[in-house]
Amino acid sequence: MNRRDFLTGAAASALFAAPPRYPIIDTHIHLFDISRPQGVPWPPKNSPIYKSSLPDGYRKLTAPFGVTGAIAVECSPWTADNDWVLNVARDAPIIVGMIGNLEPAAPDFGKQLERLHKNPLFRGIRYGNLWGRDLGNAISKPEFITGLKLLAGADLTLDTANPNPALMRAAVRVTDRVPNLRIVLDHLPQLKISDDADLRSLAARPNIFAKISGIVRRVDGRVPLDVNFYRDRLDHIWDLFGPGRLLFGSDWPNSAQWATYPQVFQLAHDFLASKDAASTEKIYWKNSVQAYRWKRR
Repeated sequence: MNRRDFLTGAAASALFAAPPRYPIIDTHIHLFDISRPQGVPWPPKNSPIYKSSLPDGYRKLTAPFGVTGAIAVECSPWTADNDWVLNVARDAPIIVGMIGNLEPAAPDFGKQLERLHKNPLFRGIRYGNLWGRDLGNAISKPEFITGLKLLAGADLTLDTANPNPALMRAAVRVTDRVPNLRIVLDHLPQLKISDDADLRSLAARPNIFAKISGIVRRVDGRVPLDVNFYRDRLDHIWDLFGPGRLLFGSDWPNSAQWATYPQVFQLAHDFLASKDAASTEKIYWKNSVQAYRWKRR
């Protein structure tokens, strides 16, 4: 056993006196392989996380914490990488679903969606503040709304990306136009608490979920690892969405730029430690089934 494995195991032992009695689903991880001939569009070569991120390594890293499944969220704008992730996940039962990357306004969106949806691991797409996209501008296009209606009609999910107030306003407009579309707001602890009228509007809509992911951040050159530093935002999200529509997500390996997986898991665990067992179980796995409609492998 190497030092990293020992520390991971020790951290898990400190968290759980006994293994959790229910599965834990991590709803936000990224997969990529820097050894591919074409390379990867993300992360950049100068990034501290520029190393292959694959299911077997993730499984070994997270097994001591009781993680039994994960949702892989696409981190590439290349349409072909939807298939790459699905192919990698095919022989990796730890991956229970994937959120892909398609452009709803593209002429071939319906065809691509139908093709990918034939794979039961394909659970939706992500759209928001990445790859130069702007949800607020996109929803002014009739073809974009048509694409989202196809997504909702297929009972698939829209993940947002990298929250800010403008994205929350756009998400409200999306749900106004496509009321039956399920939306998952990712990395919500990153959103500053200020004018949250749009977030409150989203929280009032029963088909909107939110991820407790992206908790850690660097402040004045350091990364606080005490949950009390983040508690105001976490409590605010809890008060808005309650235990029935919150999801656990690690953002691995992106989160490794600021903290190890055990540290990220510890923060979420510390926040949930004061909650009742039924609520905690919902957040660790039951809500993910409602949000993504994933099937047990």
